Amino acid sequence: MKITWLGHASFRLEIGGLVLLIDPWLTGNPMLEPEQHKPAIGGATHILLTHAHFDHAGDLPRLAKELGVPVVGQYDLMSYWEETEGIETVGFNKGGTVDLGGAMVTMVHAVHSSSMGGGTGGPNVPGTECGYMIAGEGHTIYVSGDTDVMADMKVFNDLHAPDIGILCTGGHFTMDMRRAAYAAKTFFDFKTVIPCHYKTFPILEQSAETLIKALPDVDVIEPQVMTPIEI
Repeated sequence: MKITWLGHASFRLEIGGLVLLIDPWLTGNPMLEPEQHKPAIGGATHILLTHAHFDHAGDLPRLAKELGVPVVGQYDLMSYWEETEGIETVGFNKGGTVDLGGAMVTMVHAVHSSSMGGGTGGPNVPGTECGYMIAGEGHTIYVSGDTDVMADMKVFNDLHAPDIGILCTGGHFTMDMRRAAYAAKTFFDFKTVIPCHYKTFPILEQSAETLIKALPDVDVIEPQVMTPIEI
């Protein structure tokens, strides 16, 4: 399994013969150089989306058309794009599981918001925010999406027991390092934690030191853009 950070909250996950792009934000992503865009998305089989904000979905549905791959995500948002853009989608909802033919993906709750620009008429709000449990190759990865700490996380662990956590940690828009550490210690038994949604802008946290110190028994890996983490 290879987990590659594309900057911000974007990841490339190679698992079970699949290449999953998670919230692939390329255009305007200050952490990903233009020449890195093509190798970041090469060979993709699916796109997973947690919500509609520009820093997660700004390149959709362009990427879906360019790559010719389905977008997997919350039913209402997927239906909207399928109808308006003609892209292939796999729409499901919280508590549901889809088999992608190499990984099982369960949608779980998140606490955030989800909208896209709507011009003078105000923002469009198709669907809601979510996270994912991705099971394959003997591992279960919890992709938190953008969220705060929530008691639901205990249920997630009871049902899925993820050993890898990809957690938003930047603060301001999501939980920060301290709150993410609390979530990891209180609700989960991770072996590996990978922070994300930080460093991108000055308003976000710039270091994972607080997270690392708070989780001495967990392998906290500060990802480097376009450098695969092999597990």
